[in-house]
Amino acid sequence: MEHPKESRHVEAVERVVPWVEVRPSAPGRFVYKRMIRAVSPDARPGQVVAVYDRGGQALGCAHYNPHSQIALRMLRAGSPGVDEAFWRDAIFRAAQLRVETLRLPEMTDACRMIHSEGDGLSGLVADRYGDVLAVELYSLGMYRTIERLLPLLHDACGTRRHLVETSARVQELEGFQAKAIRSADLPDELKITENGVRFRVSFTTGHKTGFFCDQRENRRRFAERVRGGEVLDACAYTGGFGLYAAVLGGAKAVTCVDLDEEAVALLRRNADLNQVRVDAVHADAFGYLRQMQMNGRMFDAVVLDPPKLVFGLKDEGDGRRKYFDLNRLAMPLVRSGGWLLTCSCSGALRREEFVQMLRTVAHQTGRAAQLVELTGAGPDHPVRLDHPEGEYLKAAWLRLT
Repeated sequence: MEHPKESRHVEAVERVVPWVEVRPSAPGRFVYKRMIRAVSPDARPGQVVAVYDRGGQALGCAHYNPHSQIALRMLRAGSPGVDEAFWRDAIFRAAQLRVETLRLPEMTDACRMIHSEGDGLSGLVADRYGDVLAVELYSLGMYRTIERLLPLLHDACGTRRHLVETSARVQELEGFQAKAIRSADLPDELKITENGVRFRVSFTTGHKTGFFCDQRENRRRFAERVRGGEVLDACAYTGGFGLYAAVLGGAKAVTCVDLDEEAVALLRRNADLNQVRVDAVHADAFGYLRQMQMNGRMFDAVVLDPPKLVFGLKDEGDGRRKYFDLNRLAMPLVRSGGWLLTCSCSGALRREEFVQMLRTVAHQTGRAAQLVELTGAGPDHPVRLDHPEGEYLKAAWLRLT
């Protein structure tokens, strides 16, 4: 691939520096490496740069990283720079949506406060758990900016302690090494309440930011639809769907399965916290579902909420096969008239592909299935219209006959 060259255009002299010139492309929040035409010599990885087209028109500003396939993460349209007021306005606008518009504190003390591109802050995710802000970073630019943003985040979100992490995968994709940033008095875990259901969130063994706030609305719907039935939560993590079914749905029996032994231990403690009985099983979901088929077991509702299985082109085929196999094993376990709630958090797997896969599974297993509803993440996970990639979560509600 041809590397971007320093621009020799006369109009480059008048540009705000550092700058990057891009080739014509559809508007969006990501500009990929192949779309970079030229770069000013003073542009450094992780900096905020002004973005221009070939004609010298200012397109906005972005975090720049030549080591990532996503070379530019747009922060602002039109203006070639950002200042303290930009960061403050973006953060407080995001907090206002959750607190004043959605009024989420009335139902929970755990929610997504900053949703990356959805809130115009590409690469920054922040979840609030009580007075703790759990932050996950997805870009070099945000990693180099986060310490100056933490006071603004605490002020806007009403928190006082924090944990900031960058996954090993992101560090590899972005080409840098990161260290965790944590408050000196950060607890190992704390308790949260969501729609009356209580959970412990671990900051030492938890996945992502410690809990999955994106499924809040789907958990509530699930509890309403499975009242009094036998429920299997096959990828349970710390018990989200299963505990909702037991506490709010009055399920007759709930079985929760997960491969993560520490998550299962926390699940059992969460069941005790809510004073409900749940059969918590440490097992691989694929093997467990296969064993249930062999035993002739059936349930009134089965929920599949696996971790991300499709990350990109390299593992696309393998991930899609895993989704197919998981649903093929689960569908025969649902009683006639029962529910299969099957989810995918893989943004690379489009909604149409996901539904088509379920059609194929239903045909191969001989089940008549109605797609009653196709939902996504809760409203604290907004999607910008110029960034459709942000619509990652798919939850298909299938009624089987």
